[in-house]
Amino acid sequence: MSLSGTKALLTISPCTVNNGKISVDGSRKKFEAMINPAGYEHTFKLSYSKNRVLGQPGTETKYDASHPEKIVLKELVLDATGAVLANLSSIASDPVPVKEQIELLKDVVYTYKGTKHEAPIVQLKWGELLFYGRVESLKFDYTLFKPSGVPLRAKVTLIFIEYQSSEEISKEAAQESPDLTHLIEVKAGDTLPLLCYQIYQDCTYYIEVAKINNLTNFRDLKPGIKLQFPPLS
Repeated sequence: MSLSGTKALLTISPCTVNNGKISVDGSRKKFEAMINPAGYEHTFKLSYSKNRVLGQPGTETKYDASHPEKIVLKELVLDATGAVLANLSSIASDPVPVKEQIELLKDVVYTYKGTKHEAPIVQLKWGELLFYGRVESLKFDYTLFKPSGVPLRAKVTLIFIEYQSSEEISKEAAQESPDLTHLIEVKAGDTLPLLCYQIYQDCTYYIEVAKINNLTNFRDLKPGIKLQFPPLS
């Protein structure tokens, strides 16, 4: 295998959050893999609620919430045998002990900083993968040892859960959630049942919305007027 130095290696960098924006903290050390993981899983999850309607035998399934994305890194290898070079300059130096590699990884992803007792926010970058999150679990599997028992190789499994700032969460909720009040400007062709379906995914709320907005003729909506769509009770 050619050691050209052009291979994209997984990097995990510590981040800071200022005014709701995440950025890499260049003042702290990052972790760079010597050997890329065997692969990774990227998980997306939605949850649904089931509303029972009186007189109907079944239940209606409705969207409830989007859960944070997850990244699972499989078998990230830490090696101190000397068979794997971290960079070309390491040819003339001794391999970095597995213990030191683990301490650096833990310092980047696991050890909390400052007064907040929570895992640091990090950036995962590997090829096209760019992910911001916090570690959910960290497992070390030691596979090779010196005669003295000192580890020479370890496999690491990491699970990261997506991080979003409170500003990002609030922005998404304001745009998407039926549990928050919406103020909608009526456009030509809009009907109250149609708008209710767009907001609540249920057109039957139009009577309640008409009452809240004091509409005497909800079948004749004038373009340009603004209507309130309250949270679902």
